[in-house]
Amino acid sequence: MSFLKKVCTLTAAVSVTALLATGAAQAKDFKIAVGDGAGGTQEALGKAFVAALEENTGGKHTASLFLNGQLGSEQDTVNDAAIGTLDFSILAINNVTPFSPTVGTLTLPYMILSLEDAEKLTQGPVGQELIENTIRDAGVRIIGWAYSGFRVLTNSKHPVTTVADLSDLVIRTPKNEIMIATYQSWGVNPTPMAWSETFAGLQTKVVDGQDNPYITNYAMKFDEVQTYVTNLRYLFSIEPLIVSEAVFQDMSAEDQAAVLAAGEAATTFSAQYLRDEESKIKVVLQERGMEISDPADGEAEFIKLATEAVWPKFYDSVGGIEKLNAALAEIGRDPVQ
Repeated sequence: MSFLKKVCTLTAAVSVTALLATGAAQAKDFKIAVGDGAGGTQEALGKAFVAALEENTGGKHTASLFLNGQLGSEQDTVNDAAIGTLDFSILAINNVTPFSPTVGTLTLPYMILSLEDAEKLTQGPVGQELIENTIRDAGVRIIGWAYSGFRVLTNSKHPVTTVADLSDLVIRTPKNEIMIATYQSWGVNPTPMAWSETFAGLQTKVVDGQDNPYITNYAMKFDEVQTYVTNLRYLFSIEPLIVSEAVFQDMSAEDQAAVLAAGEAATTFSAQYLRDEESKIKVVLQERGMEISDPADGEAEFIKLATEAVWPKFYDSVGGIEKLNAALAEIGRDPVQ
């Protein structure tokens, strides 16, 4: 190795940010934190992003995925990205909300009723405003969206089809006020628990159940510790790909454009991935012994309790009724008064 190459290699290891800031044409292997394990929507989004990034930069840049929370809890990765010590992270939207409350618009119970709703909200004017708010509030930029489907309820005790069936269950939730308030509206006092602790919590019966999309339940092997599934539709799981704004601003304009285009390509891929894979994964989980039930009366009791109790409580934090009504109009829903 030549002396010059040794110097360049050492400098890259010590200060990638400085090299990018000076416009050096240095190849970069970015780090992407991923909360979920292999086989899930987060990994699929990440792989699609990496492939597009390599193509858009002619192989100059790539990125490596670190699955199963290897780089820290999902909320920790927001902090790390905010201060520029982590490049990218893929995480559940509810773990962004504590840092940028208006993102909570997307996690209000029964706000999003289909994949098409999710695409319209994230990829339209509402999504763009949420991106800008997150840059301002959290120091991270959303550049892509993974669509994982509805967070179905699982538990290890018995089938759940009514609100009353929840009464003897200890349910894990993320540390998210909207999700906690939703379960409280159903008469449940949920147990907030970090994502990295959830499998062990279910395995040791510290908690009886949790909610996550079919694809996530599959990726995290929750079928090994859960038996019963209820097809709740209270929350459609959206998992953004974020980049440190500090890292992004240190990139050249050309590299910024390549990163944004790769995020768009990965978003498009994710929507199709959900359409192609969710039904297959549901069958696999049933073959592994999971028993699936639908809520009684089209989920009417769950919907009424959650929307009446939870929505008004969070009007202010999501930006006010006017902002919420703009989002509802985007997906063809009636405004709230």
